[in-house]
Amino acid sequence: MTFENLNLSPALLKAVTSEGYTNPTPIQQQAIPIVMKGRDLLGCAQTGTGKTAAFAIPILQILEKSSQPNQRNKAIRALIVTPTRELAIQIADSFSAYGKFTGLTNTVIFGGVKQHQQTIALRKGVDVLIATPGRLLDLANQGYINMKTLEVFVLDEADRMLDMGFIHDVKKIISLLPAKRQTLLFSATMPPDIVDLANSLLKEPQRVDITPPSSTAVTVQQSVYFTEKKDKNDLLVYLLEKEAKDSTLVFTRTKHGADKVVKILARNNIQAQAIHGNKSQNARQNALSNFKSGKTRVLIATDIAARGIDVDGLSHVINFEIPNISETYVHRIGRTGRAGAAGKALSICTSEEYKDWKNIEKLIGQSVPVIKDHPYPTSHPSSFPAPSKPASTHAQKKPVHRNKSRRNYPRNPNPKA
Repeated sequence: MTFENLNLSPALLKAVTSEGYTNPTPIQQQAIPIVMKGRDLLGCAQTGTGKTAAFAIPILQILEKSSQPNQRNKAIRALIVTPTRELAIQIADSFSAYGKFTGLTNTVIFGGVKQHQQTIALRKGVDVLIATPGRLLDLANQGYINMKTLEVFVLDEADRMLDMGFIHDVKKIISLLPAKRQTLLFSATMPPDIVDLANSLLKEPQRVDITPPSSTAVTVQQSVYFTEKKDKNDLLVYLLEKEAKDSTLVFTRTKHGADKVVKILARNNIQAQAIHGNKSQNARQNALSNFKSGKTRVLIATDIAARGIDVDGLSHVINFEIPNISETYVHRIGRTGRAGAAGKALSICTSEEYKDWKNIEKLIGQSVPVIKDHPYPTSHPSSFPAPSKPASTHAQKKPVHRNKSRRNYPRNPNPKA
């Protein structure tokens, strides 16, 4: 199948062709016709499957057909809510690319920056609004956004939205939406709370499952390096010098950890930048821009900040710290091996993280190859010591065996106690 078989308008087909697209990905092939028919959709697809185009292209087609672009209307007609500013910017870029010949407009709003430029764009009127939850509610409360005219609502990365604690914001947003609308919900995983949310939000939806929940892309070559905690920093430097010589995304659990890794690499003459929630929006965009352009080879990121990172040709992902939530591993390594390209995911694991690692292997349904030939090895994980119980501060008493007969029980020296 080609995009020409999807009955796209001439303007959309021209834009898609100019972007170099010929054949739709599986989720695009299945989702686009459903959305263009006006049906609600529940989409389960991992990152890197072309999900954004799967909803952006048909939404643009719907809006283009139902209005005259030259007759400007200040009403927002489509709303896409997504958890992070990086992902919001990425989605806005996609709408701009696919809609460049339609006359339809879009803008993106997110927190961490002054709202002035965003409110100017909203006053002028836009067809498509892409937003993060907090800033959306903030501007709606100030009267800049009216959602009652929406035709299409998209909740993207729903599982991450809930992981980040946005469930209450999502419910507030839903309360502001018109009852008559088309709703699309996309999630990389489908845990029970996402299913419950979908049941409350969607009306007779069609479901599209592209890959089994929590599976990893076959284009990503995975491997794990077992080491001691004290050698972890040195092993990361080794991998960046010997194995991951091209663009590499390194994951840490915390913001402090990301900044610490940048300093460690700087001491070893490896230039890197960090991207996380404590960085200003300008700093985050600068770090991401440098990484995409190749000016910075290594980007250190936390899970929340990295969800929207989409870099063409990203060769390596390194898990410097093993995530304690197994599904996070799938999202992390999904940054590489995208759109059919090859990529490598390297993980550094210590005995303290081994339990989390085994949970990951159980989730993805495979044993990741162990690389033993490196300068900082440790015992095979099968010999990793189990966490020892703390020793008692009191000497263990021998059990006292007493006759169950009442006459053998010691008398209470204080009957009134």
